[in-house]
Amino acid sequence: METARSEDVAPDRTDEIRGDRQIQCDVLVALAECRNHRKWFAAFAKPYLGEHPIEIGSGLGDYALEWIPLAEKFTATEADPALCAELKKHMATYPNVTVRQLLLPTEERGDHSCLVSYNVLEHIDDHVGALQSMARLVRPEGYIVLVCPAFPFAMSPVDIATGHVRRYTKRTMTRALAEAGLQVVEVRYANSLGLICYYAFTSLLKKQPSTGGTMSFYDRLVVPLVRFFERLIGDRPPFGQSVVAVARVKEEGDRPE
Repeated sequence: METARSEDVAPDRTDEIRGDRQIQCDVLVALAECRNHRKWFAAFAKPYLGEHPIEIGSGLGDYALEWIPLAEKFTATEADPALCAELKKHMATYPNVTVRQLLLPTEERGDHSCLVSYNVLEHIDDHVGALQSMARLVRPEGYIVLVCPAFPFAMSPVDIATGHVRRYTKRTMTRALAEAGLQVVEVRYANSLGLICYYAFTSLLKKQPSTGGTMSFYDRLVVPLVRFFERLIGDRPPFGQSVVAVARVKEEGDRPE
């Protein structure tokens, strides 16, 4: 079987990657066990993917595996060279996948049908520049789908250790998208109860997400209930653990330079 292609397209800029790498890896491994949460959040991007989406910050590829069957081609990227090497191994059996090392902001241009980026933008100081970089990777009228942690009051030791420089509200996310020259399609919150649980677990109890135990209980029992409740209210909870944003890239003449 043909294996996934891999390309390194950027110089090693690991000094620009924020956060404790070991803690970041530990959190990724813990989150990989949260199957219900992953399927729920992966669904936010599915209507927008098109035939060749690119993911910024693929980590270990857990979300990518939800999207790959829906696309003709898929490009997975990771900034951290060690994680990128692991990602290449995980994607090696998928012939329609390209794995690349890529760190934003970048001047690279592309023609992807969609860009998805979950829990990445909050790591980047120049988030408007990063959004403009994302827009350059997507064809005109293509979509950018983002998920970022919500509400500054929930900034915890875990956020800081994993390299977060901000948490968003609907207003600050909308402003960043507009400043980047993107057309805002939708900005909303998701996982209302998750915000309360996260704040209590990480800020009050000073704990870090880990495999098994609390994470497993939350994913198996709480996530399905929260998802059902938010569907009942039209997926418009007044607050949430995450901000979900969908934006459209403008026509060529209006794209960021």
